[in-house]
Parts: sequence; structure tokens; C-alpha cells
Amino acid sequence: MDLEAQRDLAILKEIERSAPLTQRGLAKKLGIALGLTNLYLKRLARKGYIKVTTIPRHRVKYLLTPKGITERTRLTYEYMQYSFSLLRESRHFLRDRFAALAEAGRKRVVFVGAGEAAELADLTLRELGLELVAVADDAAAGSLFLGREVVPLTALQGLDFDQAVVTSFDRPAPLAGKLQALGIPEDKIFTVRQ
Repeated sequence: MDLEAQRDLAILKEIERSAPLTQRGLAKKLGIALGLTNLYLKRLARKGYIKVTTIPRHRVKYLLTPKGITERTRLTYEYMQYSFSLLRESRHFLRDRFAALAEAGRKRVVFVGAGEAAELADLTLRELGLELVAVADDAAAGSLFLGREVVPLTALQGLDFDQAVVTSFDRPAPLAGKLQALGIPEDKIFTVRQ
């Protein structure tokens, strides 16, 4: 699913969800510029997916048309297919990476990052019989991750583990760099994202 389709879906959902919707509010929710929001709304109106009315005189109201509801449904279905495909590919990639760890005798693993990528990695780790020793994440330290307390990165210095897995879909290089700064050798670090 391309970026334009994802933005169209997000805008159509917001129009359907939000009764009084302003372009400024929509731009903020979507994290895009106000001028870009205006262009997207005009394009969706030209395609017949939304109707723009002015009630009262200086207030603009956006309504989803029947054609827009159909498009939102189609895009939602397309997004779900895309998401499941991405999930399958990610699980396959993780299964291969973790199988290589198991074959190399690296069975005691720590996760660095307590987000969605770590949840996916945890499922795969369990399938292969590897042991999750700890979950480290400075931003989430003290919280729970799947029933396990999240520790700060510095806590990894005193732990016995075979591999540190950077479980972040965001840029993993800064986290890998922090681990190396803590004295964790580069060969004991791998990322779920290349």
C-alpha cells in the first residue's frame, strides 16, 4: 500500500470519526503541513469521496459521500492485506535470524526496545525455544513488557546473555551504538531491522 493511499485512508477515517473537523486539526492529527492537508482534501473532493459544505458562512464541514465510504472500505481492506503481508514477512525474517542464533548456541537473549517489534520478536523467540533474559529500554524502564519488568540499558552490563537484539522498527543504529558504548561487543548485537 503506497503512502498516498495510506494518507487517503487516514483522512477518510478522520472525516468519518470527527464531527467538527478543521483543516488545522486534521493536519495536526496526521502530522502533515496545513497546505498539504488542503491539497489532499481538494483532491478527495474532486474524486467525489468527500463533500465540502459551508455552514454557517465561514465554517467548512466535510462529509463522507457514499463513494467515499466505499473507498474507505476498500482502502481499509487493502491496508489489512498489506499489514498481514508485512507481519508474515517480519515473522519469517525473525525466524531465520533467531534460528541462526540457536544454531550458533546463542540461546540467552535480551531485547533492547519494548515496542511492537519486541512483541513480534517475543513470539518468534518462544517458538524456537530461546530464553528471553531481559528487556531493556531507557524510555520504558520500570514498566512491564509481557509480564516482565523493563530495565534501563545500563542494567545489561551486569547480565549474562548471549545476544542483544535491538527490537525497534525505527532507526536501530543509535541503540546499537549505545550498546557498544556500554561495552557490549558488536558481534553480540543484531537488529530486527537492517
